[in-house]
Amino acid sequence: MLANPTFDADLLRRYDRPGPRYTSYPTAPQFAAAFGEAELREAVLASNGDPIPRRLSLYVHVPFCLSPCFYCGCNRIITRDKSRAGTYLARLYREIGLMAQLFDRDREVIQVHLGGGTPNFLDGAQLRELMETLASQFRFSNSPARDISIELDPRFVSPADIAGMADMGFNRASFGVQDFDPAVQEAVNRIQTVDETRAVVDACRAGGFRSVNIDLIYGLPKQNPEGFARTIDTVLDMRPDRLAVYGYAHLPEMFKAQRQIQAEDLPSAQAKLGLLQLAIEKLTAAGYMYIGMDHFALPDDDLAQAQARGGLHRNFMGYTTHADSDLVGLGVSAISHIGGSFSQNPRDLPSWQIAIDEGRLPVFRGMRLDEDDLLRADLIQQLMCQAEIPVGALERRYDIDFHAYFADALARLKPLQDDDLVRIEPGRISATTQGRLLLRNIAMCFDRYLPLPDTAGATPRFSRAI
Repeated sequence: MLANPTFDADLLRRYDRPGPRYTSYPTAPQFAAAFGEAELREAVLASNGDPIPRRLSLYVHVPFCLSPCFYCGCNRIITRDKSRAGTYLARLYREIGLMAQLFDRDREVIQVHLGGGTPNFLDGAQLRELMETLASQFRFSNSPARDISIELDPRFVSPADIAGMADMGFNRASFGVQDFDPAVQEAVNRIQTVDETRAVVDACRAGGFRSVNIDLIYGLPKQNPEGFARTIDTVLDMRPDRLAVYGYAHLPEMFKAQRQIQAEDLPSAQAKLGLLQLAIEKLTAAGYMYIGMDHFALPDDDLAQAQARGGLHRNFMGYTTHADSDLVGLGVSAISHIGGSFSQNPRDLPSWQIAIDEGRLPVFRGMRLDEDDLLRADLIQQLMCQAEIPVGALERRYDIDFHAYFADALARLKPLQDDDLVRIEPGRISATTQGRLLLRNIAMCFDRYLPLPDTAGATPRFSRAI
């Protein structure tokens, strides 16, 4: 197991700058319209030719939410018209059919994740129909390691719903909490009680779910140490297998809902750091392991076990245990990672609908990775998952002299080394315990695209590291 991070407020404050979250490399701003349906078909065909068939992970995006949470930066559509779900699913099933027919039948699905939006905007019958459609079009693995997970809003799901999901095969769930403090909930337009949250967490346990995750956010309006400490203690009493503790990124120019948040209600940069420190201290004291970025897990959870054996993976779904799979994104805005390619569906619903209605795979941008991209993606993947760069292994795998190839990157890394955020040793570069909270900053040193504008000519906007 990796050591938990140490907290140095001065260092974190100095390195708290915007940067990618590295759920992919290259990151999405580098995707281009030149990569379309034909290129995606070529990528799938090439991946089918691998000597050992790669397994598949399916991500399905359900964009609808019943009410807006003001902090949210996700791709979602606010509506109370439940009939929109049926219309969306009809087209989604056509996309599933178009994608599934491209893959050889010997390629098993080892992971399914429903995200959003709010996937439980779908009712029980619609969820069951969706899962049956996926299982009929793709070949689902029977492995006990198979993951079928769903993001749930506890305000709109009941214990009886959870029991139905268990019957459909779901074995992992993630619940948004963010903060239980009433003043914070009112400021972000998400009123959610402890009792309703605990009821659905308990229902997952009763239904045999293998893992429960709870999301918290620090840096929200009206947040203070006392209230956030109570929230963390309440969540710890529920004992989720995993926790994600995200820093709130206030980007009202990008996300319209955030304009409802008053900037003067936000905690100062120093206070926000204090909230993060509070979370780290409480969670690690309660026995949770720091996985990386925003994620914590109990030592016997699959994430912690995968990290311990070097099998952790990071993609658009966050951290996952299924490193040896291609990701197939379905639905509006979904991203696929197939072989050495990325592709993304349109982010707006009308464009996605038009493509489906015309019988096309709804690809609006993507990219094919070159050899340098693959090398840097491998490096950043190892760093984000294992907190180290396996220099010797990369030299052998790509036939390079690491220090000559990455001379510019190592020069950028030197100040981080001087600040004891990284340690350079023969055969490897590793993040120190205080550097583990700044993996994004370390990765940025090896990102050859960062100094460049995106394809539209404007500098990409990223959240801050802390």
